[in-house]
Amino acid sequence: MWELLFLLLPLAALSGWLVGRRVFMSQTFGKLAGFNKLFDRAPNKKNAVDVLVQLMDSNQEAVETHLALGGLFRRQGEVDKAVGIHQNLIAKSSLTEEQRALSLLELSRDYMRAGVLDRAETVLLDLVHQGYELDSGFQHLLDIYQQSKDWLRAIQTAEKWQAKTNRNMSYQIAHFYCELAEQQWLKGERNEASDYLKRALQANRRCVRASLLLGNIEAQAGRYKTAIRAYKQIQKQDQAFLSEIISPLARCYESLNDPAGMMKYFDECLQKRLTTSAVLAFAEWLYKSKGEEEATRFVVQHVRQDPSLRGLNRMLQLSITRAGGGTAQQDLVLFQELIEKMLLNKPLYRCQACGFSGRTLQWQCPSCKRWDVIKPIHE
Repeated sequence: MWELLFLLLPLAALSGWLVGRRVFMSQTFGKLAGFNKLFDRAPNKKNAVDVLVQLMDSNQEAVETHLALGGLFRRQGEVDKAVGIHQNLIAKSSLTEEQRALSLLELSRDYMRAGVLDRAETVLLDLVHQGYELDSGFQHLLDIYQQSKDWLRAIQTAEKWQAKTNRNMSYQIAHFYCELAEQQWLKGERNEASDYLKRALQANRRCVRASLLLGNIEAQAGRYKTAIRAYKQIQKQDQAFLSEIISPLARCYESLNDPAGMMKYFDECLQKRLTTSAVLAFAEWLYKSKGEEEATRFVVQHVRQDPSLRGLNRMLQLSITRAGGGTAQQDLVLFQELIEKMLLNKPLYRCQACGFSGRTLQWQCPSCKRWDVIKPIHE
């Protein structure tokens, strides 16, 4: 008998917890449903907000309910209701400092959703100045400055965030400097652009984008040796981006009339495992500088070691012209066309954080909005 009662105790406890949770959820959704009816029936939305705030107690549960309700209206697109709730909540003298900070943060989100970025910025600056909700406050400020492309303020904000919380913001800061550099470069201000890129590399010495842009600027100015040094830094910064510099490097060596220099660099790279993109880029250089036979031999060797569709496609392209005509050549052409169709929409770059993929290199992921996470795909 006692053994049976002992076994039933956990079951009774679980049943009690489920009943309590059901009651709590019922009460919570009941409140939200009641608040929605209050807003829908009120002749004036501001009056409805005032009535709602008058019903609010100063206890923690009431404040959390109002914050949740404001967030619900914001997500539904009824930003004016959310703003009203959060503004009136902030006006209550009974709030603790923590509750007021949370309410200010929610109000800033309302303004951002409404597109009123200047008001959101004012609220967030006040919030972080007081030392509350630093991570969320700084993150929202960065979102605002990135939307408005105010890169100088983005840099200042990221540096303050880093100083106050020891969070590593070097990757973002480097890219913000790169954005400024690109703006100056488009205006024809090469020296100013170079200065910004040097600051980017000071913030993050592994910034591939800064080295690539610096190489492009120097090459455009005819300073090919300086450009080569900048491009070569990329292999040390991130081997995955080697494919992005082979063509511009080859053009620099060609402009210097130094094919031996490019060949030496090519031999150095062969000591490491190459991505498919790098193999194909080197194959193009070999095709132009050494001829079809050398390029074909190189691609075939790497396709055998590391098979890939793009490698096989290039190997077939090179082999078709050497097939000698007839049925064999027609079969190769058909096979190559089939592979090209398969590759037509195949992505070349992928975000290491969220998996977003595409055919163009972007330094900030369009999906997860993170910087420095998109890299060339290695098949």
